[in-house]
Parts: sequence; C-alpha cells; structure tokens
Amino acid sequence: MESKVNKGTEVFKISGDWKRQADKLKEKFPRLTDSDLKFESGREDDLLERVEARLHKKREEVIDIIKKGQPTT
Repeated sequence: MESKVNKGTEVFKISGDWKRQADKLKEKFPRLTDSDLKFESGREDDLLERVEARLHKKREEVIDIIKKGQPTT
C-alpha cells in the first residue's frame, strides 16, 4: 500500500487497520465524512486530496495527522 507523492518525494504509506484509523480521524475532525476517508489501495493520493480539501490543510499536514494515528512498527 505505497504511493509516491506526486507533488514531492515523500512516500506515503497506510499501515494497520484503516477503518479504525478513519474512525479516530472522524472523532478528532467531525467534518470528515466516510466518503472523505474512503481508502483504495494504490489511490492514496486521492484520499490525501479529499482530506486536504475538507480540512483546508496542506498535504504534509494531512500526512502527519494520518501518520500519528498509525501503529508503530
């Protein structure tokens, strides 16, 4: 589940249980919807763009928010 970021060189990877992470994000950011957080393998950029638009945050901020909710390995 890796995707090269089109607008930079950082690789964005979702790990762990996405449903659980999405639920936590919706608790923290109630304006996020299930549609915003829909995840499809290989389409991480689409997910990032939807969350960026909904939260009015930059890509790097969204990646940081999502990474904070991921399990550490």
